[in-house]
Amino acid sequence: MNTRTWWKEAVCYQIYPRSFKDSNGDGIGDINGITEKLDYLKELGIDVIWVSPIFESPNDDNGYDISDYQEIMRDFGTMEDFDRLLYEVHARDMKLILDLVINHTSDEHSWFVESKKSKDNEFRDWYIWKDGKGDKEPNNWASIFEGSAWEYDATTNQYYMHVFSRKQPDLNWENENMRQAIYNMVNWWLDKGIDGFRVDAISHIKKSFDKGDLPGADKLGYAESFEGHMNQPGIQEHLQELKENTFDKYDIMTVGEANGVTIEDSDEWVGEENGKFNMVFQFEHLNLWDHNVGKSFDIKGYKDVLNSWQKGLENKGWNALFIENHDRQRVSSTWGDDEEYWYESSTSHAVVYFLQQGTPFIYQGQEIGMTNYPFEDIIDFDDVHAKNIYNQELKKGVPKEEVMEMLRRISRDNTRTPMQWDDTKNAGFTKGTPWLKVNPNFEDINVFKQEKDENSILNFYKQLIQLKKKHLTLTYGTFDLIYPEDTKVFAYTRTYEGDQFIIIGNLSHDKVTLKKDESLKMKDESLVLYNYQKEDRSEDIFTFQPFEARVYHIENR
Repeated sequence: MNTRTWWKEAVCYQIYPRSFKDSNGDGIGDINGITEKLDYLKELGIDVIWVSPIFESPNDDNGYDISDYQEIMRDFGTMEDFDRLLYEVHARDMKLILDLVINHTSDEHSWFVESKKSKDNEFRDWYIWKDGKGDKEPNNWASIFEGSAWEYDATTNQYYMHVFSRKQPDLNWENENMRQAIYNMVNWWLDKGIDGFRVDAISHIKKSFDKGDLPGADKLGYAESFEGHMNQPGIQEHLQELKENTFDKYDIMTVGEANGVTIEDSDEWVGEENGKFNMVFQFEHLNLWDHNVGKSFDIKGYKDVLNSWQKGLENKGWNALFIENHDRQRVSSTWGDDEEYWYESSTSHAVVYFLQQGTPFIYQGQEIGMTNYPFEDIIDFDDVHAKNIYNQELKKGVPKEEVMEMLRRISRDNTRTPMQWDDTKNAGFTKGTPWLKVNPNFEDINVFKQEKDENSILNFYKQLIQLKKKHLTLTYGTFDLIYPEDTKVFAYTRTYEGDQFIIIGNLSHDKVTLKKDESLKMKDESLVLYNYQKEDRSEDIFTFQPFEARVYHIENR
């Protein structure tokens, strides 16, 4: 089943507001800065803008620690600024979705402030409180942000749970009053006219405390705890209730951040009949990145994972397509090559992910090939996760430079540096002092320069977006992998009602010659998108230069 809907045909763009555009010179990106740049996004071809959290927050985890869901963080502006942004987005025939963070709140949220006061407070059970075991935590579960997942509170002599930072206490989804308060808040925003949500960390809302202490504790005594709180049995009941009480009442787009969800689970998550979300961000393909830090990119593994999702959801559900976000690193600096093959690797990875079946997301700066930042010292980082890792690794006796080398590769701050608009001071992001340092390569990599260069990464993305929008085959067509065993090339076809596209991307530093396949009607006259000019391509149509990508359109096959 492939019912046509607006969100399947959309191209989406993620904005990390703190780093997008500062309108008032305080060094922090804001809502009015986003409004200033709407015409840029419209010209790029964007249909849906996803804005990361803008709600009131003490900013321990850059807004993912919310202290008031129905107020705007002062750093970003006012509710009036937001209303204007929403109006201007809709005036340009675009849509706006917000980040919905409902696994946890800030410890400064009024609900948690009340919950801490006493064991019989009416908000006590809105969070997860447990007695310790002797003078130790309730169990040995580790936080995703390092250290224990439990924080002691002397007022009531109990511990509260936090899957993320200690300033992000987890909500107790077993409490009906808490759930109803969440639904009321969600509907308040939808009644305001927003067009949907990306739902943060939603696969963590169900906990399985009966598992007790988990194996594999580190030197500090804490064990990775995903098997106790990620995609646990019973989560679907909560998600179904959430959907029925909120999402089902509106024509909106919902994207779940679904760490730990596999293709076997996909029908319950995104199935056209049973799914709780329109699509999910799954992380199996990104985990290949984690496992290969400092090593070569596992292209074959990448293909296998994405192929399993493409075929697993065929006629059943929908994919969300992405290669960058605010929690990862820049693709040219990790899977690609941000030096010799910067243009080629940025564009080949773009082609390969963007034209699969699903709704594509572009993360700010991805469209100009922004790169990782050359961090020199721990003081250069803002990321709470990076700082926690630094402190924990030093406690374990790991040498400082070894820890720094790891953080340069994995820190979330790599994608959080300010957007590079032009070659003026601070890359045109702010007239003040930026909250996080601007990448020193901004004079070479910026929007203004690339807008004037027809062979830039930015203009390549514009062509890619236009191509996808022009042909329904690139939205609804069947995905079929070709050259599945090749370890350097990611190639596939998209086929729909007699129309076909052939997409081939060499994702390696090597020149590659594919086995000739006469069934592939690859001719120069059918080539519609490419990142090497004709004179730079091999005369042999089955030979690809390093990071070369081509798209062929075979009509009426």
